[in-house]
Amino acid sequence: MNPALTQFGDRMSHLTGVRAIMKDIKETLQAGAGQEFINLSPGNPVILPEVEQLWRDCTKELLDSSEYGKVVCRYGDSQGYEPLIEAVATDFNRRYGLNLTNRNILITPGSQSLYFYAANAFGGYTTTGELKQIVLPLSPDYTGYGGVTLVPQALLAYKPKLDIDATAHRFKYRPDFSQLEVNESTGCVLFSRPCNPTGNVLTDEEVRKIADLAASYDVPVLIDSAYGPPFPALNFTEMTPIFGDNIVHCMSLSKAGLPGERIGIAIGSESAIEVLESFQTNMCIHSSRYGQAIATRAIASGMLANISETVIRPYYQKKFDVVENTLEQAMPKDLPWFLHRGEGAIFAWLWLENLPMTDWELYQHLKKVGVIVVPGSSFFPGLREDWQHKSECIRISLTATDEDIQIGMQRLAKVVQEVYSVVSA
Repeated sequence: MNPALTQFGDRMSHLTGVRAIMKDIKETLQAGAGQEFINLSPGNPVILPEVEQLWRDCTKELLDSSEYGKVVCRYGDSQGYEPLIEAVATDFNRRYGLNLTNRNILITPGSQSLYFYAANAFGGYTTTGELKQIVLPLSPDYTGYGGVTLVPQALLAYKPKLDIDATAHRFKYRPDFSQLEVNESTGCVLFSRPCNPTGNVLTDEEVRKIADLAASYDVPVLIDSAYGPPFPALNFTEMTPIFGDNIVHCMSLSKAGLPGERIGIAIGSESAIEVLESFQTNMCIHSSRYGQAIATRAIASGMLANISETVIRPYYQKKFDVVENTLEQAMPKDLPWFLHRGEGAIFAWLWLENLPMTDWELYQHLKKVGVIVVPGSSFFPGLREDWQHKSECIRISLTATDEDIQIGMQRLAKVVQEVYSVVSA
């Protein structure tokens, strides 16, 4: 059977970004029977014993409670499981001095679905035929943003400024406010903080400046806080969640040890939440109530925030230190390599300036020495400018063992040295 596809069907039937690369990685691992690979590509969080035990304990509480049948054997409200909404409101009001009501919160099947709702509710063609853009104010950013809109021409990303410390071989991306435009053609603004793939954390001042630009045109700003505080709190530098009338604060419990249950949380104005809730009602009714019920217990008890700060964050921060220290020792000082400052998330981001080959070709070279990373060019969705930098970066996952990360970085350094030496010879 080969049914004809609509424009939307064709759009959504193709893999985009890292998902396409993950298919190649899966095939590489399957075909390489007998060859040992150090896989530094996964975005899957490590199963940490303390985190798994938290979810086991919350599951046992649910199983033993009189609520179990109502949670699992009944449909629920499209906005979400009421006790979870109340737990989030109570926690955030206490923690951040807010005045949230239940109408300010929406629970979704993971945050990816939330961005799909927003991208197509606020971006794309209006009822009068005007194109509203989905603006990514700083590129690179999460590769998944490339697949959320049904109108690909609506996605527009902006090239950043590069804050480079050549002596230390470090750099950081910053929004270029001399170029960034939010105007009457903007439907919504979207960015991650901390950022997947780079670990970048926009400053409070930068976030407020973006929000103020958008507020002038009544444009919603969606801040993807899948790695932010209070859970999973994968920020290695101090940062404060920013809230405001036109800000939709978006969270996920995936990196807090619950990726299989697909739990996303949106906090915003009643009007924005109502639009997103209606989209969800039409699309999938509601998120998994089992996942919501155990999340309620973890949040209300304070255990999820506590374990995020004392277990999850230190674990990944230590992994970044291993990457950083090994590269310091193994990479030649005279080569133009720059590690993005580790400010959060579960990845390291390496820029190889004037790389004599593409990131995809380097990825293939690394596979030959048993190391798998992710080519960086997949993380520039919506950036229309021809920029060599896009093919000079790789993403390194922090989910491997210390030993594997060390060996992987040593092999990486050797390959990079060989690649540059061929050109200079």
